[in-house]
Amino acid sequence: MNYDLAAVRAQFPALAEGAAHFDGPGGSQVARPVADAVAATLMAAVANRGHRTLAERRAERIVLDARQAMADLLGVDPRGVVFGRSMTALAFDFARTLARTWQAGDEVVVTRLDHDANIRPWVVAAGAVGAEVRWADFDRDTGDLPVEAVTRLLSPRTRLVAVTGASNLLGTRPDVAAIAAAAHEVGALVHVDGVHLTPHAPVDVAALGADLYSCSPYKFLGPHLGVMAGDPALLEQLHPDKLLPSTDAVPERFELGTLPYELLAGVTATVDFLASITGDTGPRRTRVLTAMSLLEAHESALAERLEAGLRDIDGVRLLGSAPQRTPTVAFTVAGRSPQEIAQDLADVGVNAPASHFYAIEASRWLGLGDDGAVRAGIAPYNDSDDVDRLLRGVATAARR
Repeated sequence: MNYDLAAVRAQFPALAEGAAHFDGPGGSQVARPVADAVAATLMAAVANRGHRTLAERRAERIVLDARQAMADLLGVDPRGVVFGRSMTALAFDFARTLARTWQAGDEVVVTRLDHDANIRPWVVAAGAVGAEVRWADFDRDTGDLPVEAVTRLLSPRTRLVAVTGASNLLGTRPDVAAIAAAAHEVGALVHVDGVHLTPHAPVDVAALGADLYSCSPYKFLGPHLGVMAGDPALLEQLHPDKLLPSTDAVPERFELGTLPYELLAGVTATVDFLASITGDTGPRRTRVLTAMSLLEAHESALAERLEAGLRDIDGVRLLGSAPQRTPTVAFTVAGRSPQEIAQDLADVGVNAPASHFYAIEASRWLGLGDDGAVRAGIAPYNDSDDVDRLLRGVATAARR
């Protein structure tokens, strides 16, 4: 089975503007069926969820369909799928809720590799109850996060380990399953930030060992919102702040206010679009796994082409060489600031931004300060012409 790049690209109206998009890690372009689903929902009659009127039933079906779609994407129970405004908002909500079960002297483990959304919520929550935060450092030369960097910090007082499925700055994919297994041995929960992993590889939350797994559909061709997935049995034990009349049922007890039905319709359309990449029929979960494997191979080949080309440009320094990575390339250019390089690229129609990208601890740990680096992320709609345009742009910028 082949990856039909031309067919995929044809579904992205934004590409008609002519830019080469390497800004997917910050938010991908949206597929036409997703936009159509959002628009159709906005133009249809919807109401608060219920079973009497057509509008109520439509809202109910949209929510249940979106939960099932995310369950098929992640390999989870749809009863444990929670929707929120963003992954960051959900992380803060869950951190506050979990911290009610912690006390002074308990420990929380975070890593310097992570996006701050998988660091600060836990740090703040730990501080509020007097729990200790323990920091796992990654290898500055390779960008790798060895399993022992986390496991050596574990103790019987560890209550939670927060680890990324893939670094949004370097692409590093830690051995999450091994880290989770060690955390579970001491009785700790594991939250995996899957925001940067989910767009680039098949995901099986149970195989990863994640008790909680978060992601953002707008990073994998969908609309702007966040998702947190957990075992319904675990969610039953957690009691967040909520309005008195709102339901205490799981997962709704974690969803504050009325859900954005149009965005949930877009989530379902996003997963359906990903599944359609195979051109096959059968269970959606099976098709999603196959499609993500095809996508992963396509993106990896382009990332190899990109990295090889960057190595040939004088003055370019590539950051990170971990054995397992997403197709994400971070680099600097001698004598030029990352922001100058990003501007030079933007001037020739190449969207590759420069920042710490909220991986502020990682950027500082690498000695990049708050300026960060230029980041080029491969997305499903990128092709070899995009890569070559970026390489020409970097080569020209490096000579200035």
